[in-house]
Amino acid sequence: MKTQLYSFWRSSAAFRVRIALNLKGLDYEVIPVNIVKSGGVHTAGEYANKNPNRLVPLYTDGTHNIHQSLAIIEYLEEIHASPPLLPRSPIDRAWVRAVAMDIAIDVHPIGNVRVLRYLIRQLGLGMEAKDNWNQHWMTLGLTSLEKQLSSDSRVGRFAYGDQPGLIDICLVPQIFNGLSAKLDMKAYPTLMKIFNECMKLPAFIGASWEKQIDAEGSNPPAPPQE
Repeated sequence: MKTQLYSFWRSSAAFRVRIALNLKGLDYEVIPVNIVKSGGVHTAGEYANKNPNRLVPLYTDGTHNIHQSLAIIEYLEEIHASPPLLPRSPIDRAWVRAVAMDIAIDVHPIGNVRVLRYLIRQLGLGMEAKDNWNQHWMTLGLTSLEKQLSSDSRVGRFAYGDQPGLIDICLVPQIFNGLSAKLDMKAYPTLMKIFNECMKLPAFIGASWEKQIDAEGSNPPAPPQE
């Protein structure tokens, strides 16, 4: 049975898993889950029963369901070792995981759709204040990443050496969000160099927003992150 990925085209977390699946050369079916329309079809009904977390992505092989993008990617790494997404050295593996978590745990969730909706609907913030919130935390995170990656000898063509891996998988969706939010990306030359190298590869291109079956336009507006 072909594995399935429940995904939303603008979801950063689902984007990560799409990249990982593509890098591994694995065949999978994308099942679109619209997390925006009508409050999000992920919050009730069949999908909520399948994934009580009520977020995307969800990866299933027909028997097992796995949620959380980093857990899915680690699972793929364990059952499909080639090409590797993590280095062999334990200390380097820890470093790669830490930087990936800086993005996936510290930067991304603060600007996801649930947070932005709460700011507007419950706290009464206007769109400008909401955008300022999102840009503030994204800028803080990207500045930290730029400082780390610009000075580490492990960085090569990609974030770790000359083959794409876990950091790149997390970085590219976050750069998409930064570009969409109209941040001044000239402040992050190292990040953009890595991003541009990644976006030469079919695995990243095929996982990008505009290539998804549920994409809404080739030039998407600034999205809420998820």
